[in-house]
Amino acid sequence: MKLGFLTAAFPGMDLKQVAAFAAENGFGMLEVACWPAGKSDRRYGGVSHIDVANLDQAGAREINALLADHRLEISSLAYYPNPLDPDPAHREEVIGHLKKLIDAAPLLGVELVGTFVGADQSKSADQNLEQFDHVWPPIVRYAKERGVKIVIENCPMLWGDTWPGGRNVAYSPAIWKRMFEVIPDDNFGLNYDPSHLVWQMIDHVRPIHEFKDRIWHVHAKDMAIDRELLYQDGVLGAGIRWAIPRLPGLGEVKWDQVMAALYAIGYDHVVSIEHEDRAFEETEELVKRGFYLSRDVLMPYIV
Repeated sequence: MKLGFLTAAFPGMDLKQVAAFAAENGFGMLEVACWPAGKSDRRYGGVSHIDVANLDQAGAREINALLADHRLEISSLAYYPNPLDPDPAHREEVIGHLKKLIDAAPLLGVELVGTFVGADQSKSADQNLEQFDHVWPPIVRYAKERGVKIVIENCPMLWGDTWPGGRNVAYSPAIWKRMFEVIPDDNFGLNYDPSHLVWQMIDHVRPIHEFKDRIWHVHAKDMAIDRELLYQDGVLGAGIRWAIPRLPGLGEVKWDQVMAALYAIGYDHVVSIEHEDRAFEETEELVKRGFYLSRDVLMPYIV
């Protein structure tokens, strides 16, 4: 197993700088952010460390040489938009860019592309799954034709400041089962993030065993529960105020049990730190300190 991180936490650094930081500090993999060029009003969005829209074989060779020089690998290409957006034009735009990641992956020798299923927030989960049935099978077929696997992160995306007007329907084990009934293809799986199960009061270790054949990428993020705000808002507050994203080791995820379960199922890819801790993001140096802390929490489990 290898320790890595999602590069979106470093919007002010290019891939060469990120790779140097990773190599100097004991990381072995990068989950490379590949948003479209241009600014985004979404927190943690809009970062692009590889321009997949303009990537050619020469550019891919240059990137692979850079990573090889730093003894790094790409764990996945990352783009987390809303492919079920109710606006048809926006939906077409984000699916079009997602396909560019899928096209870029073979050039870079990368097997995985990480993303969201998405959702229309005005619709129920059942209605969104009906849309999923129409929208997603062609995307998965497109990836399969290119030898690429899609891994879906399980973040519900309820927070308005991170994804205005959006949601991600792939948030629970019951829904994952239905997703895999619709798309049983062997190139459609999970980017498993235990933190999002914590605040939903779902056992965050059990699904590792239940979905062992579908977990191909793992996000390392923690979740703290503000008990005072939970008391004030209750579970119907949906965690918007009381679920606090933290770095690994600073929340309620049981990392010893998570890692034990991953080893038990034979998982041997990446544990990729997703840095979304506001206490460590005001400056680039604070972001780096957050990665140092996360590394030191998780590295004892990496063999």
